[in-house]
Amino acid sequence: MKLLQHFKELTIRPKNAKELKGLILQLAIQGKLTANWRKENPDIEPANELLKEIKKERTKLIKEKKIKKEKSLPKISKDEIPYELPDSWVWCRLNDICEYIQRGKSPKYTEIPKIPVISQKCVQWSGFDISRARFITEESLEKYVEERFLQKGDLLWNSTGDGTIGRVISYPGTNYEKVVADSHVTVVRGFKNFIITEYLWIFTASPLIQELVVGRVTGSTKQTELGTGTVKSMEFSFPPLEEQKEIVKVVETLFKEVEQLEQLTVERINLKEDFVTSALHQLTTNNANQEWTFLQDHFKSFFNETTNIKKLRETVLQLAVQGKLTADWRVNNPDTEDASQLLKRLQEEKAQLIKDKKIKKEKALPKITKEEIPYELPEGWVWCRMIELCQYITDGTHQTPKYTEEGRMFLSAKNVKPFKFMPEKHRFVSEEDFEGYRRNRKPELNDILLTRVGAGIGEATLIDQDLEFAIYVSVGLLKMFPNKLEPNYIVMWLNSPEGRQYSSKNTYGKGVSQGNLNLSLIRQFVVSLPPIEEQKAIVEKVNALMGLCDTLEHEVQQSQEYSEMLMQSVLREVFEGKERKVEI
Repeated sequence: MKLLQHFKELTIRPKNAKELKGLILQLAIQGKLTANWRKENPDIEPANELLKEIKKERTKLIKEKKIKKEKSLPKISKDEIPYELPDSWVWCRLNDICEYIQRGKSPKYTEIPKIPVISQKCVQWSGFDISRARFITEESLEKYVEERFLQKGDLLWNSTGDGTIGRVISYPGTNYEKVVADSHVTVVRGFKNFIITEYLWIFTASPLIQELVVGRVTGSTKQTELGTGTVKSMEFSFPPLEEQKEIVKVVETLFKEVEQLEQLTVERINLKEDFVTSALHQLTTNNANQEWTFLQDHFKSFFNETTNIKKLRETVLQLAVQGKLTADWRVNNPDTEDASQLLKRLQEEKAQLIKDKKIKKEKALPKITKEEIPYELPEGWVWCRMIELCQYITDGTHQTPKYTEEGRMFLSAKNVKPFKFMPEKHRFVSEEDFEGYRRNRKPELNDILLTRVGAGIGEATLIDQDLEFAIYVSVGLLKMFPNKLEPNYIVMWLNSPEGRQYSSKNTYGKGVSQGNLNLSLIRQFVVSLPPIEEQKAIVEKVNALMGLCDTLEHEVQQSQEYSEMLMQSVLREVFEGKERKVEI
């Protein structure tokens, strides 16, 4: 496996950087990062000789009463060995290479900022955070022996609490004269002449050891504990001293490369998003033909991030309702009937329905002012109020529904998403209630449903199935004129940034989730109306572009899946523990 060969592919997704670093740490403690180094340095003293020297040093310190004699731990059995080691390495217990492993103490705190107490909050994967430390009273220190004061290079290992346990850092030192740890942090101090502090961190931070820690904690979910005895007896892959130094150097180099690639990836994504945002803005504010042609030629280059494709979808809808998608269509169809004629026919039909007492006469709305017009329309288009395009606009029943196990279909806002009518997840009401809920509000095929409450307020869809159902107050009903205009165009307008902006501006209530889209304001929405034939052309064009967006999203998903597959493949090879040559 050529590790660095895949770095650029793997870091195409920023979240992979964390897994890559974990992979590097795991390869390091298996001796796979330094295979070539060992070939070039065959005469390095093996780790078992180093272990003998540590035992001599321990005996000397015990004799000098600088450390306490501890009960011997059992030798590591074959069943405990998680992976094969190089010949010059040796398995031992973590305690075998440490002069001190101990949890901190519970202190008496003071507001006097003199002697910090390191807590789990200070020990973060991002590094050491002394600003989160509290302080201990000086009187308490009388009970602290010298070895409890932290030394630069000590390993600080969080040892309580689900989600916190296992976090580990190397203590970098501070300007304070004395620093101690509290009882939730284990202090691990290796024999400094025999173990490199940075290698000790590499080992304890590696994914396999972190996984072992999780499997060896005791206590309940909220009170999990990493016991001192568990830390001391942890299996430790011990390399020769010179190889420890080399491992640290290689890991630091690889970490820097991952971070550089990660930064480049983030910068590339940000630059592309900034460019796309700017380009799409230009499309919706200027004469769009030239910009649109340019973007169409570079769709796959620019729109290969999910966020950019979402912006593209929004822009397509905005261009559609501005008439910018069908500029060429208008050139080729100069004799199309003006939308004002369509609007006149709708007004005449509504007048007849009122005369026939099929719908009620509504209060006249004010004429559209110049201040309400957001942009200039193409020739042949008109501005109108939403109610002018509908027989009526209402909502569902305001009664709290009495749901039943079976009966008639009842829908609410959860059955409506942009361009998606989802009656499958319906609930039931009784036949009697159903008739009452449907009185004066009968949704039909090709009517429009619009969400009026909740976080997804202003989402619209066409009723594209011939079903009988009742609706709740959370859904607005826009009753269309059958065969008089293209209802899919109205749905596109409602779901466009322009339509959604109207919805968000015209809500009342506390908070987004409690917002309520007022029916009287829906009726006043100012809609850009094209001729009927152009409406159909717009719908056809938008559907084609949304299909392209679907394709682009699928390609992004495939790219992400490939990246994930590659990462998992690399991880499997490492964590299977098989002896394989790793080239750097």
